[in-house]
Amino acid sequence: MTNPFLIPSTLPYELPPFAEIKDEHYLPAFEAGFAEQLAEVNNITRRRDMPTFENTLVPLEQSGQTLMRVARVFYNKSSSDSNDFTNELEEKIAPMMAAHEDAIRLNSELYWRIKTIHDQLDSLELNVEQRYLVERYYTEMTLAGAGLDEAEKEKLKDYNQKLSVLTTKFEKNLLSDTNDLAVVIEDVSELDGLGAGEISAAAEAARERGMEGKYLVTLVLPTGHPWLGSLSRREVRERIMTASRARGSRGGEFDNRDLVLEIAKLRAERARLLGFDTHAGYVTADETAKTPEAVADMLGRLAPPAARNARAEQKDLEELAGHPIESWDWDYYTEKVRTAKYDVDTAAMRPYFEAERVLQDGVFFAATALYGITFKERKDLVGYHPDVRVFEVSNEDGSPVGLFLYDLYTRDSKRGGAWMNELVAQSDLLGHPVVVVNNHNVPKPAAGEPTLLTYDEVNTLFHEFGHALHGLFARVTYPKFTGTSVFRDFVEFPSQVNEMWMLWPEVLANYAVHHETGEPMPQELVDKLEASRAFNEGFKTSEYLAAALLDQAWHSITADDKVTDVALFEAAALAKVGLDNPAVPTRYSSTYFAHTFSGGYDAGYYSYIWSEVLDADTVEWFKENGGLTRANGDRFRERLLGVGGKKDPLEAYRDFRGRDAVIEPLLKRRGLE
Repeated sequence: MTNPFLIPSTLPYELPPFAEIKDEHYLPAFEAGFAEQLAEVNNITRRRDMPTFENTLVPLEQSGQTLMRVARVFYNKSSSDSNDFTNELEEKIAPMMAAHEDAIRLNSELYWRIKTIHDQLDSLELNVEQRYLVERYYTEMTLAGAGLDEAEKEKLKDYNQKLSVLTTKFEKNLLSDTNDLAVVIEDVSELDGLGAGEISAAAEAARERGMEGKYLVTLVLPTGHPWLGSLSRREVRERIMTASRARGSRGGEFDNRDLVLEIAKLRAERARLLGFDTHAGYVTADETAKTPEAVADMLGRLAPPAARNARAEQKDLEELAGHPIESWDWDYYTEKVRTAKYDVDTAAMRPYFEAERVLQDGVFFAATALYGITFKERKDLVGYHPDVRVFEVSNEDGSPVGLFLYDLYTRDSKRGGAWMNELVAQSDLLGHPVVVVNNHNVPKPAAGEPTLLTYDEVNTLFHEFGHALHGLFARVTYPKFTGTSVFRDFVEFPSQVNEMWMLWPEVLANYAVHHETGEPMPQELVDKLEASRAFNEGFKTSEYLAAALLDQAWHSITADDKVTDVALFEAAALAKVGLDNPAVPTRYSSTYFAHTFSGGYDAGYYSYIWSEVLDADTVEWFKENGGLTRANGDRFRERLLGVGGKKDPLEAYRDFRGRDAVIEPLLKRRGLE
């Protein structure tokens, strides 16, 4: 049998042939991919002629296609539909992948060729994208340690391989402990306050684990849970919050505390080897922030007013509750205060947020209005799981954009949170189209029951589709710049902008209708929601900033610092910035902070609010220029989304906006003025 990863897919848009892919195909494809790319790089470095863009950068960008095919499919599967096989293989592959990447980015001969080209940039006749490609390779290889001596490189490779194993183990532990800590409910009366759809989802989750007649509350990635705002039984809310906060820190085989300490220490030691005081310094050197001091300055400016606002909100909650507010009480009484102050009940919105209408008449509708693109479901194309749906995306003139895969429902084999992946990355050099996927974790109700989304889940659909649009629209020559391949503290910007259309009147009116009666969401409810937009922002900003600052704290330790207790370190870090309020826990505690200890956002979780400065400023631009129009969409697509990574992102932003972003719209949005 031919290994499907060894040849390009013949399916539309080169969609991976999921129906043909078997477990036994992955490892041989990885091994073949490693060998193939190393041979391709060797062909570059053994050339006797002087380095040029055409004989060095072009073949380097053409290399590794087999590895890319298998890696994109495998890592999507390992995060969205894992099993014992993928877990074992990922742990085996992690050090192999780290060693392979080091063999290329630490290759002295390759680095010499790229440095030689870089030193001659001003005399070469390169276009803007080609010049930037040289600059990016030179900067990344320099920061990665390509200029170190051989002994130092061997030490660096050891760090990289160890870290790849540890971060993989962290992710696997977290998924296992999250599943293990799901809260079992014996009697439906304990779920008082939930709607029929939520109860159905809890029953279905229990049934899938063989607990017929019971109910299962599966945990989400953040500390909080969407149902805490509705459950009336305080002891049930406490059980959920306690389970959530226990992940990775209760002893046993899934405990992540030692991994946190070891990962932080190794990153600090690696940073020192690379010439930086801290891992945060190493990471931010190649982001738009440039220094951890710039990050600290911004976060430090936001933390005091956020904490102050949260304390004021807490006082209102305690007056209503008649007792001190604990972390498991916050969402529940927030909804009551929201109702009392603004007469807004977000739970009452759920009947208007039926998932299919949100997707088709909300998310897709807004994209069509802005960009002229249309969506056609391709039921003839097979996804990687029966729940996955495939949509073909076309421009207004019928020309192809790409494929969009949609994976809505949670399952035990899927990691928490929501995210976007590229399965096929567009590149003119390689002649590749584009295929992207959005993953969500919405509880699946029983067959025949509607999927009704929470307000936050609707927001997440719009957010993640912003990433999808970035991936679908980017048109670049070189694969290094494809889709969302931009600086990490810029990548959230397009997705955050897309959230604005959720409540845009024209869009909301098109999708927010009652799933039973067909009646539109009352305008009065919408108006009240708008009036309450800044409500609870103290809590939201504080829990986010706590996580962002905790991430910075872990990665601001030096190689000489001795940290032995995760809980004590975390408590001290939060107390230092005034965000140690027990009623407002950090969005992610260290032992389940997947973004920073396994998800690629190490020393970079600040990126969300850093990008939000651009986002809030862009929302103001859209409002000033007529909102949901094709002209506005085309400008945003051409000057930002379509650029991918082929231009400095802040330069692209200035090209779109006409100036640098200002922070005032963000401060206003979050009530931090």
